[in-house]
Amino acid sequence: MSQIAGEWAKVNGAFDQPTLTLLHQRQAPVVITLFRAAFGRDNTPVPTARLHAQVEEHLATLGSSDDLGGVEVPTGSGRELCHRWMRGQWLVRSLDERGHEVYTLTSHAQQALELVKTLTRDRATLSEHRIATIVGTVRRFNAEANPDRTTRVTLLNEEIARLQAERDRLVDGAEMVSATEDWMSEGFTELISLVSALPSDFARVEERFAQIRAEILAAFRAEDRPAGEVVDAYLERADRLMTSTPEGRAFEGAFGLLRDDALVAQLREDLNALLEHPLADRILGDVDRSELRGTVKLVRDGLDRVLTQRSRVTATLKDYIVSHDAARDRELEQTLRHLEAELTTWMGATGPRATLDVPLLPARAGVEHLREKFYDPADDVLPERIERDPVPDAPSVALASLMAQGGPQLQLLRRRLDEALAGRTTASAATLGEFFDGLEPSLRRPVEIFGLLHLAADRSWAADADEPREPGVQDTETYTAVRPDGTARTFTVPRLALPDTHESETSQ
Repeated sequence: MSQIAGEWAKVNGAFDQPTLTLLHQRQAPVVITLFRAAFGRDNTPVPTARLHAQVEEHLATLGSSDDLGGVEVPTGSGRELCHRWMRGQWLVRSLDERGHEVYTLTSHAQQALELVKTLTRDRATLSEHRIATIVGTVRRFNAEANPDRTTRVTLLNEEIARLQAERDRLVDGAEMVSATEDWMSEGFTELISLVSALPSDFARVEERFAQIRAEILAAFRAEDRPAGEVVDAYLERADRLMTSTPEGRAFEGAFGLLRDDALVAQLREDLNALLEHPLADRILGDVDRSELRGTVKLVRDGLDRVLTQRSRVTATLKDYIVSHDAARDRELEQTLRHLEAELTTWMGATGPRATLDVPLLPARAGVEHLREKFYDPADDVLPERIERDPVPDAPSVALASLMAQGGPQLQLLRRRLDEALAGRTTASAATLGEFFDGLEPSLRRPVEIFGLLHLAADRSWAADADEPREPGVQDTETYTAVRPDGTARTFTVPRLALPDTHESETSQ
């Protein structure tokens, strides 16, 4: 490629930048005026609805003003114009700390505004102050960057001698050389120019972080690399942004400045001294004075916006890593591909005007029961083993006392009842109560009464209320029970006669 062709490629690339596309359009003066009126010099975020209303109001004022000679204004509503400017990379929409949508100018738009602002200032192209500034900057730059130790020491000695001579001259009462008005004006102009470039510098750092955020999220969605590798790449790029780019190095320098309280205080004092200079009132207007006085706040706000943008990137990555389900995304992708394949098959077998009614949402699946509880390994844990060693303080319990506190002894009662019925005599018991009273005390516990009644019911013995009774015979009888402690207690129980085994055998 020839030299002229290479230069043309560079210039053409510069004209393709959003900064020059903004300035090159026919309605650029109106757009720049709107941006300056809405955002000011600090690029203060403006709520979306407010900016839409401001754009419509300012355009109506410009279009109806006779002093402007019928200036051509952009057509469309405020919302449409803001969206158009967003596509041109001059506006960006984001969320503020309270979650509200706001517009801010991009670094390209701020560069365009700064260029227009520089061209509107009245300044000389060549002056004593500018030459002195260049000489002093080159001298200081060489003193700090010269690799030769001897040369650097020589430069420092010369600077120290010059400052010492000036100090001695002032201490001896020599005449002070006052700065001329032109020299002060040139100095203020250059200072304002440097301060005005800070917002666009901070905006470029913000945009670089936003660009990294978009690239990282795209890498996550592509799923061609592990999430940990993507995060490592983000951290590496963030570090390189702060060390290998001019914007990042400027940000780190400003951040270091604000960490030094003494240096910030010195900057504020020097600015106040310059603004209190006798010639400052005739050189600076209210806007320029306010701009210089707010330099420290301007730097602080720019740093806060960059740190907020970096925190949003980190928070977004964290939320995506925590909530991202790769298996679910792959399942959805497979479903969409299957639908696409089925649609291709259907279109290949039908005519160009064929229609197919497809429900917007799939039908509900009929599921009778859904499992509410899944297997928990903790449920299958065996209980703790019972220790075989007896408790030292536990009282000893005899087997007889335990049996005395138990339920009825049905087996023994059944055997005694069968024996009584098999060997019945005239003196034998006629009722269940008489049989109970004839048992030994160990079988006459109160609970044994329930055992006898249970055996009687099991043999279908029941008191017949309609059966005629002999004179003097009661419907109930008394059971005298003996508790395990030896005390007696009586119970009134319905009278139940025992069957006569001999009569049953004779009748048979």
